[in-house]
Formats: sequence, C-alpha cells, structure tokens
Amino acid sequence: MGKTKENGATRRDFLKLAGTAAPAAVAAASLSGKAEAAEPATDETRIQDTAHTRAYLDSARF
Repeated sequence: MGKTKENGATRRDFLKLAGTAAPAAVAAASLSGKAEAAEPATDETRIQDTAHTRAYLDSARF
C-alpha cells in the first residue's frame, strides 16, 4: 500500500475541516443575536384526531 497524494481534498482533510467548522457554526449562532421562543401550538397546528393517527399512535406505544 503506497501513500500517494491525490489532487483535491482527502477524507482526512474533510474530517479536519468538519471538526473545526462545527464549533465555529455554534459560535456564530450564539453571537448572532437574541433567540426567540417558538409560538405555542394551536388547534390548527396540532395533529388531527383521525382513525389513521389513532392507529399509528396505538402501534407506536411500547
């Protein structure tokens, strides 16, 4: 197995970049300004009570 340098970025270069980009994104998000709370759910945004949704919720129980 010879070590050859390919043109372009390697997997290792990508992982180095990803490791530094994630903390930078968090820092940028925290410095961007004031966070706003989400609006509370209303009857229009809640899941509709139908036979299909009841069957799904019953099958999803543990």
